[in-house]
Amino acid sequence: MEVVERILEFQDNLASWRRDIHAHPELGFEEERTSDLVAQKLAEFGYEVFRGIGRTGVVGRLRIGNSPRSIGLRADMDALPMPEETGLDFASKIPGRMHACGHDAHTAMLVQAVHLLHRHREELAGTVKFMFQPGEEGHGGARLMIKDGLLDADPKPDAAFALHIWPGIRAGAILGKPGPMMASADYWTIKVRGRGGHASMPHDAVDPIPVAFEIGLALQAFVTRRIDIFDPVVLTCAKVTGGTTNNVIPETAEMVGTLRATSERARERAHDGLRRVAVNIAAAHLCDAEVTIRRGYPVTVNDAGFVDFAQAVATDLLGAVNYIDRPAPIMGAEDFSYVLQRIPGCLMFLGVMPEGHDGHDHVAPCHSNRMLLNEDCMAIGIAMHASIAHRFLTQEVDGRFRIE
Repeated sequence: MEVVERILEFQDNLASWRRDIHAHPELGFEEERTSDLVAQKLAEFGYEVFRGIGRTGVVGRLRIGNSPRSIGLRADMDALPMPEETGLDFASKIPGRMHACGHDAHTAMLVQAVHLLHRHREELAGTVKFMFQPGEEGHGGARLMIKDGLLDADPKPDAAFALHIWPGIRAGAILGKPGPMMASADYWTIKVRGRGGHASMPHDAVDPIPVAFEIGLALQAFVTRRIDIFDPVVLTCAKVTGGTTNNVIPETAEMVGTLRATSERARERAHDGLRRVAVNIAAAHLCDAEVTIRRGYPVTVNDAGFVDFAQAVATDLLGAVNYIDRPAPIMGAEDFSYVLQRIPGCLMFLGVMPEGHDGHDHVAPCHSNRMLLNEDCMAIGIAMHASIAHRFLTQEVDGRFRIE
């Protein structure tokens, strides 16, 4: 299938689709309009369509012949609760909501890959499951889709693939990595309790605020001195609150932040250290520390064999120069990690650096209120999705990736 040459005819529809979704962003588990658009397109192509998977998720199924081989392709649909300041003609029409992480592009690319594979369905033998996922931005929509049978419904996928845009990568390039690709993300709160009193007489009180400061500094030392630099974590205190006015020592001070790791070993060691440092420093100053850790997404681990397989597809499509082998994980988190815990596969990144940038100047990243992407690169995303599925279902899988 000479896929790249055939993408150009989709370009106008692709941009139009993406811009429509971009102008009407929907938050996690509120993606009713987006889900309706996706389901309508899947039905037009004659696919089996399943609604309400993971609340507002949509699954399309293309099944050809009796081959047991099956692959899943995923796109996320939700936006972020933030204002948009891009100045685009198709900027968000809903105040306080923006597609700042490219999920509008992810959805549009996968819908057009559905279209392309439908045209070539006579060449396929097996099943493609198209996973249009809600609630990736902190809501765990992938986990809910799995709970609703995404990976267990017949036929079970043998592998899964997802593609995420990245404005900081040169336009049209594909970036991948075997093993840990993205970090886990956990959320913590430390509540330091002392004894309130008059600001002029701290000796008659137990001031929790300097204790919170000391805990914050000690946590940074803990990360650098007790965590293996080659199995890293990132611990950030993002907010400290306490007190009501300028002449009262408060009873409590509260700290909140995030903890990210690229292995379960480092993750658990950091959890233990966070609790130990906070509790013992507080006790040394006659305070109590209550530590709460909420576990978020696990580490996103790419299957090495499937990365080889997808890299071969990318280099055949784009040439070896346009495949970037990333040496280290990205410390952001992804709930596609839940899928990769169950079946082999990989998450890769698509470079969508806007025109006029060369990578040496500042490019607004994902989650920026000024994030832009190069729409021409979305054709590469269609090609990757369609070619991954096409090759997986039509060619013998060699030793780089075996279906057990």
